[in-house]
Amino acid sequence: MLVSQILKTKGDLVFTVAPTEAVSAVAGLLHARRVGALVVLEAEQVVGIVSERDLVRALAEDGPGALGVPVARYMTRDVLFADPGATVDELLEKMTDRRIRHLPVCRNERLVGLISIGDLVKAKISEVEAEADGLKAYIAAG
Repeated sequence: MLVSQILKTKGDLVFTVAPTEAVSAVAGLLHARRVGALVVLEAEQVVGIVSERDLVRALAEDGPGALGVPVARYMTRDVLFADPGATVDELLEKMTDRRIRHLPVCRNERLVGLISIGDLVKAKISEVEAEADGLKAYIAAG
């Protein structure tokens, strides 16, 4: 299964923030949107990604004072992107190797979606179930 197929089912809604947004506001958005990461955009260009892990690191390093600091200080700048034509297996390997849970999806340098490890696992389970159903039908047909 391809990333583009997952996005057709999941949708292409991506929650974003500006790099100047305060960490406290970002924490509130993560909670309100019930997501684990937000893409950081500046002039429609992806400049980073901020996850729950980044916020925990900010608090561990700088304590409560981190809450008023712009998220640009703590966001992950070395963003790994997913191509819409990438396969589930390719991305599962990349995400496992880098120990990350979210990948912005870009087409022609334009943000078109966000894929999480949960999206990939769900797609993989669907693939395996479809394959098992096909084998059962084949065996039943004799």
